Amino acid sequence: MSLDLKNLALFLRVATLGAIGRAGEEFDLSTTNASQRIQTLEAELGVKLFHRTTRAVTLTPDGQVFVEHAKRILDDVEEVRNVFSGHAETVQGTLRVTVSASFGRSHIVPFVPELLRLYPNLHLELDLSDTVVDIIAQGYDIAFRMGELAPSSLLARKIDDDPMMFASPDYLERAGQPQTPQDLVQHACIPFGRMRTWQLKDEGGKLHEVTVSGSVVVNMGDAISDLVLAGMGIGLASLWHVGPDLCAGRVVPVLPEYRVWPEHKIWAVRPPGRLTPARVKVFLDFMGQKIKETNQVRYGKYLEDLKQ
Repeated sequence: MSLDLKNLALFLRVATLGAIGRAGEEFDLSTTNASQRIQTLEAELGVKLFHRTTRAVTLTPDGQVFVEHAKRILDDVEEVRNVFSGHAETVQGTLRVTVSASFGRSHIVPFVPELLRLYPNLHLELDLSDTVVDIIAQGYDIAFRMGELAPSSLLARKIDDDPMMFASPDYLERAGQPQTPQDLVQHACIPFGRMRTWQLKDEGGKLHEVTVSGSVVVNMGDAISDLVLAGMGIGLASLWHVGPDLCAGRVVPVLPEYRVWPEHKIWAVRPPGRLTPARVKVFLDFMGQKIKETNQVRYGKYLEDLKQ
């Protein structure tokens, strides 16, 4: 079976727009011609891809399954073309990225103008949301995730980060500075969501596990920072969250000689596939480097001083 690539691209646009005529216009096809191409694709596959009514065109269950296969085929073809051309002008198409609102604003959005100047044919859809979504089901190319990844079929790429425990000077003056991980049991801690067991590694590699508690639990890093600043207790957060307050002296590290474990890195995850579409590769290479540079410029000196 030999599938027409134009028919595959048309199929995906019909699935997105819910209208054969509108999708056909993007390919300079009449509604009749576009409909014939969809029928040809259905005949080749031996399945019905769309439910058609006078008001709407919607995917059948088989059509929903075929969406991801069609995307993968077109991505593979695009990647093969780009491998042999290698020019910025060939990096094109729409890239859908989901990332937490605060991290996206601080580490992604500032570099979007430079990215699009380098790749003028790339179109970016950036979803800034703290909701963890199913990127395959919702059609995202890349998602940024923080912390330990749950097992899945997604392909993951480690970016950067340095999580740590921190507290306000006011809180430590009242409650005292913990000297060992076990001392955290006697302190008010602010867990992230249900993560009430904190694991810390000492300089010798020994793992210490402590069950923490406090009067408040939140599921957003920014909120943990706000509560720590208010003197509510000891928090655990990523460097990109707490870095500005650390450098300004508004908060201080707690047990800095211990490393938070497992490493709560920044991850870029994407759907599985044999090849990486060029638009995904250039975005990850570009943003990965920018994130590392940003953390190094903003907090590198502070982290070096902390180790001394």
